Amino acid sequence: MSHTQSRVPLKARNVSFSWEGTPLHWVPGDPFTSHTINVLHLLLPAGERWFVHVYRQVLPYIRDERLRADVLGFIGQEAMHSQAHDEVLPHLRELGLDPTPYTAQVDWFFEKLLGDRTLPPGRPRRWWLMERVALIAAIEHYTAFLGNWVLNAEALDRHGADPTMLDLLRWHGAEEVEHRSVAFELFMHLDGGYRRRVRTWATAFTALVFLWQRGTRFFMANDPALVDGKASFKDLYVRGRRGLLPSTGDMLRSVPRYLRRDYHPSQEGDTEQAVAYLASSPAAIAAEKRAA
Repeated sequence: MSHTQSRVPLKARNVSFSWEGTPLHWVPGDPFTSHTINVLHLLLPAGERWFVHVYRQVLPYIRDERLRADVLGFIGQEAMHSQAHDEVLPHLRELGLDPTPYTAQVDWFFEKLLGDRTLPPGRPRRWWLMERVALIAAIEHYTAFLGNWVLNAEALDRHGADPTMLDLLRWHGAEEVEHRSVAFELFMHLDGGYRRRVRTWATAFTALVFLWQRGTRFFMANDPALVDGKASFKDLYVRGRRGLLPSTGDMLRSVPRYLRRDYHPSQEGDTEQAVAYLASSPAAIAAEKRAA
C-alpha cells in the first residue's frame, strides 16, 4: 500500500453499533487475538477524552487557521471514538467479563498521572502543556500505524471475525489515518523540539506496551470461558506472523520512522484508502443518513 496523504476536511461521524450478536471471542476460536484487540475498548475511552481535554487547552495558542480547523475536527473525531469504544464495555459485562478493575487504572493514568497539575502560570504551566501535546503526537503515530494495519488486515476476514467489531475497528482506523498528521503538525507548530519528541516518544511507547500487555493479561485471566487464560509474547509473535495482529517486525520498524528528523505522518497509511472505507462502512453510512 502506498503512503500518501491529501488534505480532507475532518468531521466527526455520529456512528453507532449494535453489539447483541458479537461474541466475547469475536475472532472465532482465538481468545488471544480477540482480547489483544479488545484492550482498545479499555484504553481508548479515557485516552481519547484526555486528548480532547488537552487540545481544548491548546486552542488559544494556535496561530494557523487551517491547523486550528484540523484540530477542531480532530477533537470531534476523538470524542466520537471514545464514545464508540465506551459503548462496548456494557456488552463485555453482559458476557461475564467486568473490565472495571482495569479501566479504573487507565482512568488514573490519564486523569491523574497525565492530568492537569497545579503549576504557576508562565513557563512551568506551558512546559507541562507542551509535554502532553508531544505525548499525543507520539501516541498518534501508533494509532495511525494500527489504523493502517487494520484497514489491510485481511486475515481477520478470512478467520471469520465478527463484522460489527471489524467495522468499529476499521471506521476508527480509517479516521486515525485520515487525521494522522494533525497531532504532529500541532506539536511542530507549538514547539517542535527534537529532544522533546524523542523523550515523549520513549514515554508513550513504554506506557503503551505496559498498558497493552497488562490489559491483554487482564482479559485472558478474567475470561469466564477460559480455565487458565494466559498471554505470552509467543502468542503475539505467532498471531503477527499469521496477520491476525500487527507483526513484531512491523511494530519495531515503526520506531525509527518516528525518530527520523524528517519524519512526517504522511509516511503512515493512505488517505484515499481511509476515505474509501469510510464511504463504505455500514456505521459511517448510517451516520450520514441520520445527519442528512
